[in-house]
Amino acid sequence: MTWQLPELQTLLAEHDGWQVEATEQTLIIKNEDQIEAYLAVAGEQILVEVLLFAQQQVKDANALNDFVLRTHKMFPLSTIGINDIDGESYYVAFGSLSSQSKAESVVIEVATLFRNVEAFIELYQDHLAENAA
Repeated sequence: MTWQLPELQTLLAEHDGWQVEATEQTLIIKNEDQIEAYLAVAGEQILVEVLLFAQQQVKDANALNDFVLRTHKMFPLSTIGINDIDGESYYVAFGSLSSQSKAESVVIEVATLFRNVEAFIELYQDHLAENAA
């Protein structure tokens, strides 16, 4: 079975502490800590991501990028990227899996991303401007 957004919404809404809202092309999944993850199905992939912080909040982007490249592998199933949104660059944490993955794998991916986001923010906090977090 290839997952589509309506089936994924039903699956993820069953998880305790998660609120799931559908938009036209994505699901917005909010956990009990009010972290929002955005999930989309694109062809053979399910992509789920969370905004971490704006690049303009970073004291030294080169130093942070170097640190990210050296540390992101410590966190299973998630990695870090930079996306442009409305003309501004943001660091994002994301994970992807096959659109034919088992239901359990989809839930694990989202849950792991939520856990990793908190760890990423804590680990990279020293690279953010004082007023950033």
